[in-house]
Amino acid sequence: AQGLPELREAIAHHIAYARGVHCSAADLLVCNGAQQALDLIARVLVEPGCQVAMEDPGYSPARQLFLALGARLQSVPVDDEGLCVEQIADGTRLIYVTPSHQFPLGMPMSERRRHALLARAAELGALIIEDDYDCEFRYHGPASDALQRLDRHGLVAYVGTFSKTLLAELRLGYAVLPPAVLQAACVAKHLSDWHSPTLLQWALARFLGEGHLNKHIRRCHEVYSARRDRILARLGGDLSAWFSPIPASAGFHLSALAKPGVDVELLANLARKVEVGLYSLAPFYSEAPVRPGLLLGFGAIELLDIDPALDRVRDTLQRLS
Repeated sequence: AQGLPELREAIAHHIAYARGVHCSAADLLVCNGAQQALDLIARVLVEPGCQVAMEDPGYSPARQLFLALGARLQSVPVDDEGLCVEQIADGTRLIYVTPSHQFPLGMPMSERRRHALLARAAELGALIIEDDYDCEFRYHGPASDALQRLDRHGLVAYVGTFSKTLLAELRLGYAVLPPAVLQAACVAKHLSDWHSPTLLQWALARFLGEGHLNKHIRRCHEVYSARRDRILARLGGDLSAWFSPIPASAGFHLSALAKPGVDVELLANLARKVEVGLYSLAPFYSEAPVRPGLLLGFGAIELLDIDPALDRVRDTLQRLS
């Protein structure tokens, strides 16, 4: 159930090199994507009435998972430094965060906040789930190591996936877990589906072991960086009358805050009618956001298609103005 030793060894080597994660193959659990890793951790730790804190805005499937298990959910606001740690309530048992690249807004958690979060978790006796999605593609500034690297007391469960880096259909992820959580999560994994597909595990172990993942990331970096730069240029140019981009240095999407008078929900609906996928930030908040905004993904759009798509968005905004 824990995963092929060869794959766990290759993952441990990769994340130590790429993310500064301290672990051995024995600390790893291979899962069917990051979502299963979250599910297994939550099923082991969350009981009805258990208090869970997570970022607001944040990753909706995580929120839905915790609520489905009967958790009392505290939505903690974020600012330019990430999660507002001082607002985590007493009695919290589990804290879910995306410190390397906050979802969906994109800012990294500051070093000061990381240390404060670890201190608060130690004070509460809480476990931190670090979801390190989209961390491989960073476009400017120094890459921040995983929060787990600072953990010396088994406070962090580190979750990662290859579905974003390689392809969504791969459905292989992993979790680095403290010993007490790992044993229970392995039992839950076995009861859920016995193990992740063996053939895929062998293939991925070889792919990692031969260095192909790092080569793939280097090749793709230029492609995604060009797409991101083009969207930012438009947001800072002819779309600046309606939106302000949120600075983000990693990942496959950008977020932008709407200026007064922009109906984000109407715009997203009209954009879909002209075959442009825009997504409101509202569903990622626990309540209606003070300032609406958009999420613009660039993982699946070709560079040459960006300007025509944003032209249609601009034309729609002009008609609505």
